[in-house]
Formats: sequence, structure tokens, C-alpha cells
Amino acid sequence: MKPFISAVCGLALIATLNLASNDAHANDRKVMLPIAGGMAANDTTARLGDSVKFYFGKQTTPSIEQRFVSDKTSKKTNAFGKSDEKACNWVFLSAMLQLQARAKELGANAVINIVSNYDNIEFSSETEFECHAGAIMAGVALKGDFVKIKN
Repeated sequence: MKPFISAVCGLALIATLNLASNDAHANDRKVMLPIAGGMAANDTTARLGDSVKFYFGKQTTPSIEQRFVSDKTSKKTNAFGKSDEKACNWVFLSAMLQLQARAKELGANAVINIVSNYDNIEFSSETEFECHAGAIMAGVALKGDFVKIKN
């Protein structure tokens, strides 16, 4: 009898996990948020400092002295119990810190042409970033060109 009960419990657990996974995926919402809000939240501007400059979409940049590479980042964070805005701004910070770290690694002092790149679908804006939020996770994917600009 014990093996039968264990098997039933195991199947029930698998079914529950599968339903939770489907719910999390079904609740995936595309959220568009202001870049200015993302930069203001979580002390993002101070955490990034000013050693690397960031230019979104087609923002005008100073003269480019050297081009390095294009690269992308995709970050996720726990969204459970958080508003979409709070979770998205938090994961935006993580994505920006990753872009900054890559720039420093390359010797770049700017990231230009930054676009949202969720599921490799680009969305370019000078004022908004794209986030996908669900019941459990939120994610931001960014792509940009790493360059050295004139100071």
C-alpha cells in the first residue's frame, strides 16, 4: 500500500508543478516602463556611476573614437509578491550593471544604440525599456554597441 500512496503523491506533485509552471508562463506580461524611472529606482544612477555612458535607441552620442563589439544581456529576477514596476526596475538595474561590466572589460567608455531584445526581438526607444513579468519571474534583455567616445 505504501508504494501506491507514494506513487499517487508523486504524480500529484508533478501535476501541481506542471500547473504552476504553465500559470507562470501564461501570466507573462509585456511591460513597457520609462528608462528614466528605471534609472531613478534602486539608486541605479549612483550604482552605475559615470565611468560608462549609456545611450538608448537613436540618442545622439559624442564622436566615436573606437568601436568594439555588439553584445547582449538577459537578466531575470524574482517577481513573486512584487509589482511589475518594482520587479522590472530591479532587473533593469541588473542588466545595466552587466552592460557596464562588459564595457569595462572591453575598455569601452560608452554603450550606444541600446535596445530591448527580449526573445531576440528588438524594440528601440529613447524613453522606454521592455520587461516581461510573470507571477514568479521578471526579465529584461538589452543589446548595445560598445564604443569609446570622446570625453
